[in-house]
Amino acid sequence: MKFSFRALLSGVAFLIVLQACKQNAGKKTELDGFMSGTAVFGADESFSPIIDEELYIFKAAFPDANPVLQYKAEADVVNDLMNDKYRVAILPRTLDTTELGILKRRSLTADTIRFAIDAIALIVNQASNDTLISVNEIKSMLNGRSKTDKNIVFDNPNSSLVRYLKTLSGNNGLKQKNIYALSSSKEVIKYVSTHPNSIGITGFSWLNDPDKDYADAVDKVKIVGVRNEDSKTAPNQYFKPSQETLVQHTYPLSRALYIIDCTGRKGLGAGFASFLASERGQRIILKSGLLPDSIPPREINIIH
Repeated sequence: MKFSFRALLSGVAFLIVLQACKQNAGKKTELDGFMSGTAVFGADESFSPIIDEELYIFKAAFPDANPVLQYKAEADVVNDLMNDKYRVAILPRTLDTTELGILKRRSLTADTIRFAIDAIALIVNQASNDTLISVNEIKSMLNGRSKTDKNIVFDNPNSSLVRYLKTLSGNNGLKQKNIYALSSSKEVIKYVSTHPNSIGITGFSWLNDPDKDYADAVDKVKIVGVRNEDSKTAPNQYFKPSQETLVQHTYPLSRALYIIDCTGRKGLGAGFASFLASERGQRIILKSGLLPDSIPPREINIIH
């Protein structure tokens, strides 16, 4: 009988693979807990200022919890959610029937919690004399029917803001020669701060307590008052975005913010959602200048 060195190597390799399989089989996949572990979430980059604030306090309160946020344009966040790259997303809309159907085919449901309301703000350069605009004028401007010579700028083409503007105007293209998509909300604010002949459209959350890298630009722009001609209560009045005008529904350009948990269990997604909806999480929203979904009660200490 001849000794086969190749056969010996094959046998050793087989034993090594077999042992590795046994070791892996003995290991259990560590799942994230309600307030512990690591999990990846997708989030609309339009809301990174307020989400980062919430995340900072959440991690400080629960050191064992490690949500990892991937900020992307809304369309990309939804696409990744549908392709199972993560199962928790923070978006300014709920999932539609088609998207819910995709989840259902994977035996998943979407637990959705609304936790804040943001405003769409129109900004102009401090040197501009334009301080008032109506909703119908905005629509005309986006549809190219307005004779304005101003450049209209907003963040990237796949953002939730662009989807909002398309729905508002009924224009799925927004391809007029004076309408430009930049790369981010910061770039919109910086552009308007240096171009007097421009109008920027951005989320209100970017104008409150800005980071140092664009705070100077915020100081060089001003917010335009908006009138809603179809309003039943104040069709002739102009309003600027604020917590007061959002809660009274007098400012016409607003959108809700949701956390959508498709994990089907009480993991870190449910834990973070619970924190956002809690009194502490809602106070962070209130302090940021956005409107919390439920306004926390004020505590008044009376000293006798």
